Amino acid sequence: MLPFFYLMNRMKVDEEEYWHSSKCKAFTFEDEDDELSQLKESKRAVNSLRDIVDDDDDDLEKFSWSGEPVGSISWSIKETASTNSTPEGSDLGLQKSSSSAASFPKQASSYSLSSFFKGRNKHGSFQSLSDALTDTGVKNYAPELRRPKAEYKDYDSVWSPKETVRRLQRGKVCPLERFHSLQEKLLLLDEAVTGHDGNVITAVLVFLKRTLKKEVLFRELELRQVALRHFIHFLKEIGDQKLLLDLLRFLDRMEEVALTQYRDHLTIQDAEKRKEFLKGCIGLPFSSEDSALVQDHYTLLERQIIIEANDKHLEAAGQTEIFRKHPRKASILNMPLVTTLFYSCFYHYTEAEGTFSSPANLKKTFKIPDKQYVLTALAARAKLRAWHDVDALFTTKNWLGYTKKKAPIGFHRVVEILQRNNAPVQILQEYVHLVEDVETKLNLAMKYKCHDVVIDTYKDLKDRLQLMAYRCKVDRGSPAEEKIDSILSNPQIRWKN
Repeated sequence: MLPFFYLMNRMKVDEEEYWHSSKCKAFTFEDEDDELSQLKESKRAVNSLRDIVDDDDDDLEKFSWSGEPVGSISWSIKETASTNSTPEGSDLGLQKSSSSAASFPKQASSYSLSSFFKGRNKHGSFQSLSDALTDTGVKNYAPELRRPKAEYKDYDSVWSPKETVRRLQRGKVCPLERFHSLQEKLLLLDEAVTGHDGNVITAVLVFLKRTLKKEVLFRELELRQVALRHFIHFLKEIGDQKLLLDLLRFLDRMEEVALTQYRDHLTIQDAEKRKEFLKGCIGLPFSSEDSALVQDHYTLLERQIIIEANDKHLEAAGQTEIFRKHPRKASILNMPLVTTLFYSCFYHYTEAEGTFSSPANLKKTFKIPDKQYVLTALAARAKLRAWHDVDALFTTKNWLGYTKKKAPIGFHRVVEILQRNNAPVQILQEYVHLVEDVETKLNLAMKYKCHDVVIDTYKDLKDRLQLMAYRCKVDRGSPAEEKIDSILSNPQIRWKN
């Protein structure tokens, strides 16, 4: 009995080993090699692709291997035809796979990995437009109908010159490289000029500058004056001096060539080098008027270099009173003529005419008008509060030896400059008295509180009412009030009112 029991146990153990060692495994929930796990992996792949896809890609057009835009009608028809021609064995395999997968519970979704690429849902049919509009819960990542193909003709269509100019005016993309022959390029330029759009003309000229020899370009531009003016302005703006000079020489505009070369002195910072450059410009073919100005420019810079070196030495030595009280704030080099004259009137006013820094020498050398000289000298001497020099500036003698004050700029401007430099009231009153126009004189006298001028003017006008009204405006007990009372009480004055 014992051996039989041992034999039965042995057979049971062998039977368990046989079933455990069999290639056919029983169903377990921990098995990861079944079709359900494959579907889960497929779903995870689709979800990961959703995260990768950017919403900004919606405005780009996608193309299939056949060259058709993905999502277009022709592409959909081809995809439908290729799907319907699938062998029956494949359909059976798909049905078997779907039936086996349907036996397990899973989340409802209208997408599968194949529908992601083919624009279909899991049932094998295309999503309708109404479905796409109503399906707001889940974003559709399948290809959709893109923009009309006509919008992409900018890159693959051939436009006429007129159409090209029209599109450029609207800001459309329109490559100009498709115009190869000279005749086509010139037609394009003529159409741009006809359109009266400066931006389009400049764009076409840039294209011609890049694709034509300069001799050919210059010859054709000479026949088109509007385009020529645009091209010259464009070269000046971008600073292409070499090409600009070549064009002006081709057009035989020698004065413009000279002016363009003269303009290069602005880029030279060193004073000595700029002087030598200006010396070379004197011989250029300027007009007579411009030639004289270039000569004066060279002479002025030459003077400035001499004055700057001398004054720099005097200022460093500290022995000149004017440089000790009023140190120089800037160099005189490359300054305009009026600034140089002001500098000379400020620091070298009393020097003899024979010196380069003398104001009288500058006036004579550069033929400075009297009005400009007086105005500049007045501003310089008033700033130093040199009132004696100011008085001497307007004092003249006649042939009998009598002195008289005369101002070529008008005494009303003299008063304004003096007041701006805080001149005393006595100095202001002296020059307000010299203003010829009565109304202007009264306005300036009241504005700057020159009471004596106002009182004397009303006395000369014999206007008693105005004098009594002005008496109310002055301070009580002031000398002005006493003077008014004295005039009003004078019985010898015959008043008009």
